[in-house]
Amino acid sequence: MAPIPRILIVEDDEIISNLIAIMLEKKGYGITGRLISGEDAIIKAAELQPDLVIMDINLCGLLDGVEAAKYIFQLFQIPIIFLTGLFDETLVERAKSSQPYGYIMKPFSDKELTANVELALFNHNIRKKFFDAYPVSSPKKLLEAMEAAIITDTKGRIVFYNPYSTRLLDLPANKMQMSPLRDIVTFINDQTGEPFEDLVPEVVRQMLVVSHEFNTELVTKSGKHRKVSVTARPVKDNHNGLLAVFVHMKEKTLDQIKMAKK
Repeated sequence: MAPIPRILIVEDDEIISNLIAIMLEKKGYGITGRLISGEDAIIKAAELQPDLVIMDINLCGLLDGVEAAKYIFQLFQIPIIFLTGLFDETLVERAKSSQPYGYIMKPFSDKELTANVELALFNHNIRKKFFDAYPVSSPKKLLEAMEAAIITDTKGRIVFYNPYSTRLLDLPANKMQMSPLRDIVTFINDQTGEPFEDLVPEVVRQMLVVSHEFNTELVTKSGKHRKVSVTARPVKDNHNGLLAVFVHMKEKTLDQIKMAKK
């Protein structure tokens, strides 16, 4: 028996969110979560790995549905259907960048909703066979890694972080989300005490990998120092454009620190 498709709803109008959930559950779909902001949707999409995301375009929070959907689809290869109460040609052009599998106008009927869902799931099942590997790594590996994995937008704001990141940077999750990376951590040369150049702008400018493997220390916002190696690299979308910056931080063991000093 085929598994029941699991759907994540991202809609900040509770009445509409409830309506979508009721319509889909009546048709036998599973609702894996209901969220109200784009930034939460990115983190939860990686964690829950739904088969489909139904995303309102106009959301509360710092990211609208189009921006959030772009990261969810490109990073985690999860299909998106957009909801909107407005038809605007400029908005439609923006929406194309997220490569949605549907675009539903409010108000909508249960038949219109379920038809879009069925088509999106069917088309994605065919299309995903031709996808390349994840541009960073699979969501499961990122979340379970015992090393810090952070993805920022091109302005340096954190759009994704794994659980280990919060421990390494000594910050709760609500202080990580959408914060500029430069505001929560500084990387310094542990021999001179001099800070390194801000990683994200350097990667964006050069479109190359930037790495500090030796003599590197991170300083958290709370003032804690940790010996690390850090690498930042560009993440490209499937049109070879710059999508994001992936920052990988690995805390060094005492043995590694001793070896480096020899």
